[in-house]
Amino acid sequence: MTPGRQQSLVRRAGTMAAALATAVIMATPGPAAGAPTPPAPSPTGAASPLPMFAFYYAWFDPSSWDRAKIDYPQLGRYSSDDPQVVRQHIAWARSAGIDGFIVSWKDTPVNDRRLRLLMAVAGQMDFKLALIYQGLDFDRNPLPVSQVAADFATFTAQYAGDPTFFRMGGKPLTIWSGTWAYTHAQVQQVTAAVRDKVLVLNTEKSIEGYARISDVTDGDAYYWSSVNPDTNTGYAAKLEAMGQAIHRDGKYWIAPFAPGFDARLVGGSSTVDRADGRTLRTEYAAALHSSPDVLGLISWNEFSENSYVEPSQRFGTQYLDIVRELRMTPVPQPTSGADSSSDPVSTVGTARANATGARYGQALLLGGFPVLLVVLVTLLGRRRRRHDKRVHIRQIPHVEER
Repeated sequence: MTPGRQQSLVRRAGTMAAALATAVIMATPGPAAGAPTPPAPSPTGAASPLPMFAFYYAWFDPSSWDRAKIDYPQLGRYSSDDPQVVRQHIAWARSAGIDGFIVSWKDTPVNDRRLRLLMAVAGQMDFKLALIYQGLDFDRNPLPVSQVAADFATFTAQYAGDPTFFRMGGKPLTIWSGTWAYTHAQVQQVTAAVRDKVLVLNTEKSIEGYARISDVTDGDAYYWSSVNPDTNTGYAAKLEAMGQAIHRDGKYWIAPFAPGFDARLVGGSSTVDRADGRTLRTEYAAALHSSPDVLGLISWNEFSENSYVEPSQRFGTQYLDIVRELRMTPVPQPTSGADSSSDPVSTVGTARANATGARYGQALLLGGFPVLLVVLVTLLGRRRRRHDKRVHIRQIPHVEER
C-alpha cells in the first residue's frame, strides 16, 4: 500500500470514529442565520481530524465591490490589506473547524504584500496556509510558462520555508490552477525545479487529465464550484473514482465542495441554488466519501462567483454555521449527482467498505436520531443504576478579484 493511501485510510477511519462519538451531543441544530459566532476552539477540537482548507482570495480593494456583486460581506467593502479584516476572517474560520486558507497568488507587489500580511496574522493565530497559483490571466488564458516557473521559484525561495505553510509528507502544499492549459513538457519545466522542496498539485478535471501529468505533479486539487448535485447524476461517483486513481499512485487528493454558484455577472451562464444549505451538505458528503487527504471548501470569499461562506449581509453566518455543524456531526451517504464539462465516469467499484457506517449517519440526520437517543438514554440509565449499586457496595467514588 502506498504512503498516500495509508494516510488517507487512517484519516478516514478517524473521521468515522469521531463522527460516531459526537453524534449524541451534536443533535441540536446549529445557530440560526445571523446568530453570533461562538469563540474559536482549537482546530484539533473538531470531530473530524481530516484537514479542511477554504480557498481564499486576497484581491479585494474597496473598488472591487462595485463590480459583479449581488451580496457584500458583513465586514463591509473591505480591502485585503486590512489586518483587522484578515484577523476576523481567520477567527471566524477557526471557529467553524476550518484549518487553513488556500491563498490565491502570483508574484506581484500587491499579492506579495498581502501574502506576507496573511502569513503574519496566521502565524500569530495558529492557522495554516497553502498556496494556489493562478496560472490563467483575467481572460482565462495561460500565463507564459517562463513566468509560471519564475513565480514558483520565487515562492519556494522566499515563502515556502515559513512554518505557517501547511505540510504534507514534509513539504509545503501548493496547487497550480489551470494546468489543463499547459502541455506535459511545460508542466514538467515548472515543477522539476521545485518539487524537491514543495508539493505541486494539479487542478485537472478528470482521471484522464490527471493521468496526463501525474508523473510531474504530486496529486490533484479539483476546483469544481459549479457542479449541481441535483442534476449531475455521476457527481459523487466521479469524485470517488478520481480519489481512487490518485491514491493508487500514492499521491494527494483534495476534494471540492461548495455552497452554491452563480457567475453570470462575470460571464458565466450556470447557476447552482444554495437551497438553504442543502447544496453545501450534499457536496460535503460527496467530497468526504471520496477519501480525500484534504477537504477543499470553495470558497471563503469568492463573491463574484457567489460560492462564499464568509458572513455576509444577505446570509449572515448561516453558511459558516453549517460548515461548523458538518465538521462536528456524521454526514449522509452522498446522492448521485456528472460534471457537464467532462465525460461521465464509470460507477464500477463505488461500493465502499464504509457504506454501512454512512447509512447509519444518514439515518441519524434524516430522522432516526430520536429513536437512537431514546435507546442510548435507556442504556445509560441502566448502566448508571448498576454503577450506583456497585458504588453502594464497594464505596468507590467514581472542540484576485476577477
